[in-house]
Amino acid sequence: MLLELKNVDVIFDGVIQVLRSANIEVKPGSITALLGNNGAGKTTTLKAISGLLAIEHGMVTDGQILFDGRDITNEDPIKIFRMGIVQVLEGRKVLSHLNVEQNLLIGGHHRSDRDAVLEDIERVYAYFPRLRERAAHTSGYLSGGEMQMLLIGRALVARPRLLMLDEPSMGLAPTIAEELFDIIGTINRKEGVTILLVEQNAYAAMKMCHYGYVMENGRIVLHGPSEKLQQNEDVQEFYLGLSMSAERRSFREIKHYKRRKRWLG
Repeated sequence: MLLELKNVDVIFDGVIQVLRSANIEVKPGSITALLGNNGAGKTTTLKAISGLLAIEHGMVTDGQILFDGRDITNEDPIKIFRMGIVQVLEGRKVLSHLNVEQNLLIGGHHRSDRDAVLEDIERVYAYFPRLRERAAHTSGYLSGGEMQMLLIGRALVARPRLLMLDEPSMGLAPTIAEELFDIIGTINRKEGVTILLVEQNAYAAMKMCHYGYVMENGRIVLHGPSEKLQQNEDVQEFYLGLSMSAERRSFREIKHYKRRKRWLG
């Protein structure tokens, strides 16, 4: 496994537990989706991996996070970044005062191979032609979709071994979100970049991922290959919108849930 979370607990401010014995595995070259409603702990999981918990007074208090066999639990985020873990944060945090190309150059700030950085920027433009058209435009004036493309492009210039995307489709028009997911899938296939995707649009995430985890209240409650998850009645009802019921319930309120396998191998 490229990434392993083993029984990880995360606590904020010494008292608020957000993750509880989380176990996640990500294979090299795969797209792995982490699904769940707001407040389930998905973003906290990504921040635990990238070392950003301390900024919000959080830390991993139990368990272990391994990247390529190396323990990175509560490691310095700069060291984690240099190992090849790059997170695209939720909220489209572009450097709004810089133009598009300057933002992309920032992605390679830690690299000394400037010619190769420029080649990688050209590769980003091939994936996102609109960024080439707006290369000299101030990033703060881009549309939401263009900002998201810029953030993913900037992350690619960093040459990630693991690219973590936090809600990339949030707030985007359906056609733009579909285009973005198509490009993410192409990047995975052509570049072999391993992707860990947090996404509330479960239908789109299930279409593109190889393996998925469902998180609720800081715990992994279900996981398995994408095709198995899509066939699961609970996932269909709560995340794929295939239920006729008007009331959304918790997994834990389903009386027959305990009889279903948590691992859908």
